[in-house]
Amino acid sequence: MDKICARFNVEWPGFTLDVDLVLPSRGVTAIFGPSGSGKTTLLRCIAGLEKANKGFLSFKGEIWQNEKTFLPVHQRPLGYVFQEASLFPHLTVMGNLRYGLDRSKEQQKVSLEQAIELLGIGHLLERKPDRLSGGERQRVGIARALAVSPCILLMDEPLAALDLARKQEILPYLERLHDALEIPVLYVTHSPDEMARLSDYLVVMESGKVVAEGPLTETLARLDLPIRLGKEREVVLDAVIGELDQDWHLARMDFAGGSLWGRDRGIAVGKHVRLRVPISGVSLSLEPQQQSSIINSLPGHIEAIAPDEHLGLTIVKVRLGESSLLARVTRRSVETLKLVPGKAVWAQIKSVAVVE
Repeated sequence: MDKICARFNVEWPGFTLDVDLVLPSRGVTAIFGPSGSGKTTLLRCIAGLEKANKGFLSFKGEIWQNEKTFLPVHQRPLGYVFQEASLFPHLTVMGNLRYGLDRSKEQQKVSLEQAIELLGIGHLLERKPDRLSGGERQRVGIARALAVSPCILLMDEPLAALDLARKQEILPYLERLHDALEIPVLYVTHSPDEMARLSDYLVVMESGKVVAEGPLTETLARLDLPIRLGKEREVVLDAVIGELDQDWHLARMDFAGGSLWGRDRGIAVGKHVRLRVPISGVSLSLEPQQQSSIINSLPGHIEAIAPDEHLGLTIVKVRLGESSLLARVTRRSVETLKLVPGKAVWAQIKSVAVVE
């Protein structure tokens, strides 16, 4: 089976990890949740750094752990990136990279040259770690993890120790890895922005258990899962820049369900982008509104309606082709417009932003 199957039960005083997951073997899976939810413990179990007495782990059909087998960490073909890049201080950047390369007996899945190019560290190769910034050290640490030719890359909050400027510096390189790597990446984070920007698949953890999992765009649109990316709930859409309007400085962004116009941010036509649409940025009508300042209006149908936190409000899930949006609507409006699952509506999107 071309999947990652992980079942672990770890019991400590005051904490129990109890998970049963089937994860994709391609793309970036974000393991998301608050501090103390068990994210790092799960990653350490997958790495073999933590031995769960009740555990099972298979990677694309190969057993790494069951009741009879436990591959030690050095026999698992993985790369591990920690919060702090622990580079050898006496070696140059190239020396650190070759340290991993020389110990890999596997055929390179990512060449050293490719790792250097992807992480943008070619100009740093002769420097020692004490001459690198925090962001540069972390990029070298990621390149070193790739140099061991892993079948899977594990990343434990790799940006947590960096300030905002360094995070913004390194995020574009992580996006490049997302687009270029053939191997799966498990990315532990408690940052909604990192999760929304980098991941394809989402695992949400709380108190040692998995409370939700699934493709990112579908999981964020679930009515029973109040994940906030900022101050409020938002959905994420995968889109492609389809057109640039030079006169009005706008960009048309096409997704599986329609097109949205937003500010032109200098992204070329044909480039992939991720869009954030907040729940407060969507209103509903039964007819398309012609005389309105809202330029994005798309046909869809009601998929589900659920209570919101306030008694006077509801959350309405609207299906647009293969995608979904969420709208916050008063209970009075639901009654007035006779909104029920299956009813055709127009979604007016007044707020949309590129994830960056």
